[in-house]
Amino acid sequence: MNSKTTSELQKLTIDFLEYCEIEKNHSELTVKNYDHYLARFLNLSDCKKPGDITLDVVRKYRLGLNRYKDEKGRGLKKVTQNYYLIALRAFLKYLAKRDIKTLAAEKIELGSQEERIIEFLELPELERLLKAPLEAKKETIINVRDKAILELLFSTGLRVSELCGLDNDSVNLDKEEFTIRGKGDKPRLVFLSKNAKYWLKKYSTLRKDKLAPLFINHTRAKTIKSGQDASRRLTPRSVERMIQKYAKIAGLTKKVTPHTMRHSYATDLLMNGADIRSVQAMLGHSSITTTQIYTHLTNQHLKEVYKAFHDKRRGNIDKIS
Repeated sequence: MNSKTTSELQKLTIDFLEYCEIEKNHSELTVKNYDHYLARFLNLSDCKKPGDITLDVVRKYRLGLNRYKDEKGRGLKKVTQNYYLIALRAFLKYLAKRDIKTLAAEKIELGSQEERIIEFLELPELERLLKAPLEAKKETIINVRDKAILELLFSTGLRVSELCGLDNDSVNLDKEEFTIRGKGDKPRLVFLSKNAKYWLKKYSTLRKDKLAPLFINHTRAKTIKSGQDASRRLTPRSVERMIQKYAKIAGLTKKVTPHTMRHSYATDLLMNGADIRSVQAMLGHSSITTTQIYTHLTNQHLKEVYKAFHDKRRGNIDKIS
């Protein structure tokens, strides 16, 4: 964009994005999303300088987001609209940090949104999925690799991008734990179950290559030159397709993704007595609010605990004679 036509607000937006990248250490995707959200605000609001941002401007902007329709007539979900507002609030906080007069970020309230639906696997479903790789007709090393992936996902609650980014020297099988760097490059400790450890070791034994990635594509081995680690590394999309395939083999009717395994991991922890703060740490959530989406899933479990340990003490109902 020509500097002569760039407004003060556009320049400050660029400064903010660079601040997010360098000082806040946000991921490339987060910075890209902020750029997209703020560009729409600048386009719809026509604000040129920080002082132009008022509550009335924001109200009209929110109306625009709420009434937006794409070429297929679909609008923006409430949660998506909130992402736009979160980006704007972050930008306003940045301006305040630089003592630039504008609208206070706290004056922008997020809209109420639909309750998020969390898909997770019940124990019988999970068992069927975990056994599916051993029932599929494929080369042994692929069966073992896929089994190791499923066990590792359920053992650690890793995001699929985190799993695919692992190298062989990242995982200490002897200690049964290792450190992963998640969103925002934040480190967290994850633990290996006995099953995950067993299948990872079995997969490692079958590997004859010296490639760095923990999980590689074996079907492309003959067409790729030796040593091309990046080309052989298993991709998130490959893992997604693999899980969908095994869900079908297991006869599961619900949609199963790598994130379903993460949801199942968190739910299993909570249902077996883990406290919400510990689950937050194990999932790598920066805010407890994110972790609390799982708490309503355990309501039935709490009811069972109540009936087992409290309600049974007074089995007879008092009646007026």
